[in-house]
Amino acid sequence: MTALSALLEKQAWLGNVQMKVLAGPVLILLILSMMILPLPPFILDLLFTFNIALAILVLLVSMFTQKPLDFAAFPAVLLFTTLLRLSLNVASTRVILMDGHQGGDSAGKVIQAFGEFLIGGNFAVGLVVFLILVIINFMVITKGAGRIAEVGARFMLDAMPGKQMAIDADLNAGLIGEDDARRRRGEVSQEADFYGSMDGASKFVRGDATAGLVIMVINIIGGLLIGMMQHDMSFAEAGRTYTLMTIGDGLVAQIPALVISTAAGVTVSRVNTEQDVGQQMIGQLFINPQVLILAAIVMGMLGMVPGMPNLVFLIFTSLLGGLAWYLLHQRKILLVEEAVAQPTTTTQEAPEASWDDVQLVDTLGLEVGHRLIPLVDQRQQGELLGRIKSVRKKFAQDVGFLPPVVHIRDNLELGPNTYLVSLKDAEIGRSEVFPGKWLAIDPGQVTGKLEGTPTQDPAFGLAAVWIGSEQREHAQVYGYTVVDASTVVATHLNHLLHRHAAEMLGRAEVQNLLDKLGDEQKGLVEEVVPKLVSLTAFQRLLQNLLVEEVPIRDLRSILDTLAEHAPQQQDLAELTAAVRIALGRAIIQQWFPGEKVLRVIGLDTQLEQVLLQAMSGNGALEPGLAETLMQQAEKALTRQEAGGDPPVLVVQHSLRAVLARFLRRRLRHLVVMSQAEIPDDRTLRVTQLIGGK
Repeated sequence: MTALSALLEKQAWLGNVQMKVLAGPVLILLILSMMILPLPPFILDLLFTFNIALAILVLLVSMFTQKPLDFAAFPAVLLFTTLLRLSLNVASTRVILMDGHQGGDSAGKVIQAFGEFLIGGNFAVGLVVFLILVIINFMVITKGAGRIAEVGARFMLDAMPGKQMAIDADLNAGLIGEDDARRRRGEVSQEADFYGSMDGASKFVRGDATAGLVIMVINIIGGLLIGMMQHDMSFAEAGRTYTLMTIGDGLVAQIPALVISTAAGVTVSRVNTEQDVGQQMIGQLFINPQVLILAAIVMGMLGMVPGMPNLVFLIFTSLLGGLAWYLLHQRKILLVEEAVAQPTTTTQEAPEASWDDVQLVDTLGLEVGHRLIPLVDQRQQGELLGRIKSVRKKFAQDVGFLPPVVHIRDNLELGPNTYLVSLKDAEIGRSEVFPGKWLAIDPGQVTGKLEGTPTQDPAFGLAAVWIGSEQREHAQVYGYTVVDASTVVATHLNHLLHRHAAEMLGRAEVQNLLDKLGDEQKGLVEEVVPKLVSLTAFQRLLQNLLVEEVPIRDLRSILDTLAEHAPQQQDLAELTAAVRIALGRAIIQQWFPGEKVLRVIGLDTQLEQVLLQAMSGNGALEPGLAETLMQQAEKALTRQEAGGDPPVLVVQHSLRAVLARFLRRRLRHLVVMSQAEIPDDRTLRVTQLIGGK
């Protein structure tokens, strides 16, 4: 029985899928057949009613969607509804011209109702109403929606490179994963396709309005000719009979067309938020009591003007004033509830101090000003907490150990928009962000300027501007990298974590790394730590690597190298150098991914000899030589980065450690590598020279 029920469920599912697949082709065939086959009046009534219901359904769906992509099928729906209306026009025209001389409901109850009841049987009134509906649809709604779709499509296509760069930046910073990046790229592409399709689909509605006018004229002329020539009707009788039916037919088609056009305008003119159109309108029109009070005063003054319908104006004055009073009353209630919820301060005897009063220092801390609290408050849908988790996860994957938990707290002594990052209770970075605004970062190749608050990207020091949401798409078109406040803080934190990774690596983290590796390489771990190298020395060696941003993920290679060299060499600097050589391929991959030719900075031969002599003597550089070396290194680094090459300096093995410590004082992002660390299958090409003429 179980197998049988499973088979039946599978067959039902397959039938469901087949029905969905065939729905589109079957609908198109039915629409096309309506243009060819004659339809009885009752079937026309059903189809006209279905057309009206479909138009209302489309309008309601467009009102309740929260973003355009929620109704991505709208361009196709627009095509199908337009074809349905045109096919109904053809079918009804056939019935009107063939049986219209019989009068009454010969063309169906729906056309009769629209021709007689809605316009009172007056074909002149019906003609005017029909023309007004066509003009509203053609000149106002459809034209405006088409223009919005056209501009939206253009801006979406222009903004695609900037949005892709922002997604890549979030992915590289560890704020999102591969699946999220793939999903967001798909959304960007779908949004561009949607607006492009809407730009073209709006032409269907405009063409439909034009076709409605032409069909009405043809029906009236054809009806007059058929009525007078075939059915011996007088000119007045034929004109009244066929014109009323034609106008009723036109109204039946144009009212759903107007509803569909309205739905198109709602869909393309909405702003992406987490609310539908109704919530946006109510939440933004009727939220400020001051505005409602002023509107009530103006309406009241107009209502006192002699000759005005005073009662109507006073009714709306009362409604606006009552709504304003209700909003003010609700605000007072909220203020009272907040005041009651605050703890009352009572004078109590101070308790004795205890060990509970001792506050241990947090390894990593993030302090925020009071305006930034919503960014870290989950109840207010703050995104920063989730991004900090992603940053820690990405750091652990890239560097090789899990950073400490970031303890977040508010600090009223900071500026309202200021945040501060601390390491072991000491400040390591601070900046300002503005929730609700966007930071447009200049990567160096922008094509326009933005109005806003100029600043610098806190992570990398790039020129940037704080802008409003209305300028976001323009900034992306100009080539700026646009990020929100939470992303700015998370990126800055990620940069600081990498810079201070050595200080965060404690004995506990080192022991956790050894325990993790011990599950697979227990013998190797026991052989090296603590037999050959103490836990403290091993920690210092890993810190030496992290200071120069060398990942420690390959812990097995590090231990293998120590097992080989530690029995003969106990100097920590020499062991670090040996480990760097063992990790050379990984270091090269970090700065030259997939490149066979390494474009690097080099030392002039004469300067190299001078430095070797100085190192072999007392190991210290003369002040003049040291300053000259630093200045020339700065110039070479600037030229190297201007050429788009990595900031890597390659020197002889004996000079690497000394130069790395010396140059790191002012050129922190300069990477100093030894020639011994370069794998044999890579080729060095010196693009800039320190000390050359």
